[in-house]
Amino acid sequence: MELFPLWNSLRISLIASVITFFLGIFIANYVAKLPSFLKGVLDAVLTIPMVLPPTVVGFLILKAISPRSNLGILVKEYFNATLTMKWQAAIVAVVVVTFPLMYRTARSSFEAFDQNIIAASKTLCLSNAYIFWKVLLPNCKEGILAGVVLAFARGLGEYGATSMVAGYISGRTATISTTVAYFWQTNQDEKAMQWVIINLAISFTVMLCVNIFEKRISFGKGK
Repeated sequence: MELFPLWNSLRISLIASVITFFLGIFIANYVAKLPSFLKGVLDAVLTIPMVLPPTVVGFLILKAISPRSNLGILVKEYFNATLTMKWQAAIVAVVVVTFPLMYRTARSSFEAFDQNIIAASKTLCLSNAYIFWKVLLPNCKEGILAGVVLAFARGLGEYGATSMVAGYISGRTATISTTVAYFWQTNQDEKAMQWVIINLAISFTVMLCVNIFEKRISFGKGK
């Protein structure tokens, strides 16, 4: 059994999770401070990938980075390379699809944090950067970690957008999801089921971790 799809899925999800983590916490912290109306508008824009079909998300990404797009033309001209049909393209797709999960979780955690503590920190002349990294994030770590785990799990099972921008190339771009689809389409149900079981096992483990984080949050609030 070739394990490349597992390795590829893990590295794509891990890299995408790191990117999503930083994008999510920074943007969530910024949006959480905005007026309600503006916050609502930005929320709709930032979380729209959650309600769009993954294939639509993939199509939009493809239009942005395909060889015929402005960006694709520049990359081809200056680097003689393309951005699609590579495993790195799947990272872009996974970041776009999983960002809303990280963003919403982080924003909820930041808004639930006692703002009096932040106000007290400012009276001590602490910088905004110090307050963010040393006060806000440590006290919201359970929610943030839950968001990271959810984003990782979602990225691991992403298919629609990934298949459009990276496709299925054995040993190069294949992921767990695209491998399941390939084996099913070629009537290799037994091989497809093997990867389904692997995906189920990983997803089950991830959801257990999310439940643990949620219980810790609930326990902490109950103290």
